[in-house]
Amino acid sequence: MIKVSIIGAGAWGTALACILRRANHAVMLWALEDEVVHSINAEKGNPMYLPGVSLDKGIVATGDISEAIAQSQVVFSVVPSQFFRSVAEKIALNIDPGTPLVICSKGIEVETGALMTEIADEIIQKNPVLVLSGPSFAHEAIAATPTAVALASTNLKDAEIITSLIGTSCFRPYPMDDPIGAEVGGAAKNVLAIACGIVVGREMGDNTRAALITRGLFEMAMLGVAKGAKARTFMGLSGLGDLTLTCNGLNSRNMSLGVELGKGNPLADILANRNSIAEGVETARGIVELARKLNVELPIMEAVYRILHHQADITQAIDNLLDRPFTPEFKGLD
Repeated sequence: MIKVSIIGAGAWGTALACILRRANHAVMLWALEDEVVHSINAEKGNPMYLPGVSLDKGIVATGDISEAIAQSQVVFSVVPSQFFRSVAEKIALNIDPGTPLVICSKGIEVETGALMTEIADEIIQKNPVLVLSGPSFAHEAIAATPTAVALASTNLKDAEIITSLIGTSCFRPYPMDDPIGAEVGGAAKNVLAIACGIVVGREMGDNTRAALITRGLFEMAMLGVAKGAKARTFMGLSGLGDLTLTCNGLNSRNMSLGVELGKGNPLADILANRNSIAEGVETARGIVELARKLNVELPIMEAVYRILHHQADITQAIDNLLDRPFTPEFKGLD
């Protein structure tokens, strides 16, 4: 048994705490909200983010990030991507040199177009940094349904070591050596899930959704390869796997948001009725910023960005995509 810290007590952070308890580790969970700390410690639940789920009594929550990280042998960061930089600064002050940091946030920083690993390398310089990503709905993982994820590191041995610590029969990490690809896949799939939701909300049919997923996967790979990722990564769990899940399940916060947009509901109203974050909304801005820097054309994700942040008319955005010239399927990725 080792002590592991989880920074962020939303749905996935809480589910990860349960997974790591099943792996027989001591788990301390840092939460921003005092009421979440109280619910986890006193009531063994997290109704704000995971209603109806009972938590193992061995999961302890705290609002003190230094207490959470102290003497931990692995630290997992599960905060929303747009808050990762500020949290990373606090982690850097408390993490022991050499302790692995596993990033579970899926997004791109809006202001800079930076990946989370790039922010970590800037701020936390004496620790191995890994990326955990893949198709993993919190409510299913917490129920011990078989779940497979990618665990990425530039040093494959580090990923193999962490896999041996956290893997169980129902939670199966696959070590791999492309954290850039894992991050681009995790960020892009949230934007593409909004697009798929719009298709569902507009009742455009399964052919359209299949086409969008496939062309979206192409855009994801184009962006990733331009950023330095390996093309094969996008055929794996953090690419096709995560995209398949997020674009086919209404339990996806991003897809369900897209459905509401497709039905004609205003974005502000949709967001006002939620207490969880749909990462794809802000990530769309970061994706477009990064694509422009890398001179990569992303028609679908650019359309989502314009719908979300420039109030582009959805019908016109769809028409613009359908009026694009015909090109070879794999142009630019051969």
